[in-house]
Amino acid sequence: MGTGNGRLLSEYGVYLRVERGLRPNSCEAYGRDLLQFAEFLEKRDGLLVGATQQDVGEFLGQLRGHAVESRSVARKLSGLKGFYKWLLMDKRVRHDPTLNVASPSVWKILPKSMAESEVVGMLERTGVAARAADADGIALRDHAILELLYAGGLRVGEICALRVEDVRLEDQRAQVRGKGDKERIVPLGRQACDALAIYLDRGRPGLARGAGAGMRREMFLSVRGRALTRQWVWEMVRGCSENGDASPHKLRHSCATHMVEHGADLRSVQTFLGHADIATTQVYTHVALGHLKEVHRLHHPRAKRRMGVAV
Repeated sequence: MGTGNGRLLSEYGVYLRVERGLRPNSCEAYGRDLLQFAEFLEKRDGLLVGATQQDVGEFLGQLRGHAVESRSVARKLSGLKGFYKWLLMDKRVRHDPTLNVASPSVWKILPKSMAESEVVGMLERTGVAARAADADGIALRDHAILELLYAGGLRVGEICALRVEDVRLEDQRAQVRGKGDKERIVPLGRQACDALAIYLDRGRPGLARGAGAGMRREMFLSVRGRALTRQWVWEMVRGCSENGDASPHKLRHSCATHMVEHGADLRSVQTFLGHADIATTQVYTHVALGHLKEVHRLHHPRAKRRMGVAV
């Protein structure tokens, strides 16, 4: 990459980490997207500071031509908008090439969630293993993680970063650090609290016996007493599902979808999930709409079918 583009991306990375306070994973994701755009420009002997609206449009068109999902294209455009906003603020460019570039429709790709019966089945299976007389720390830990992912709608990174002192079982709540190190209080149900209590009492002490592990404050530890990685949690959740298609993200979406289906208002769900913009939360109204249509079809006297009987 040209030194001009490389230096610019490096400085922007420092801005994201220091001034915006974004986490390393977020900074890396923004960096990858911007690097892709910079490489696209360099193939036509262009620089980031000289990009035009046509360059941005053709870059997005190329992504769509390679079957990149609309959600990913929208994320890359959002990253470009933030980057050029910074350049304008720093007076390094005179115009924003992302201005008036329409974001692709992303809400047609609805978040995937699991049926309540699927989630209950998974939690019951891991619960049986955790309640067994010979249950070890691993079984207790895995069940507690799954209960917490579903009960609190936590992101996988929030699970990995959770500390022992962040959980107040007597108050049935946890203090969670989300994107941008923003903190929020998440209420927890009785079953999640019970699973965490048993893990803290009988599971975590055994896992914390590794070298130096006794000093670690992370809630969930590996068999070697180390903090769990995001990838490990993903693999564990997938392995606990009946069809191998579950994920921490699906459990988070399932938590929100099931809350909306049972009558929760969007503002409450927004606060619960830690969404900065309620527009992000509004997608769950579309997800829950399918459930609402089915209820209407089965129970409304003027619906086409009611309890399997034509009206």
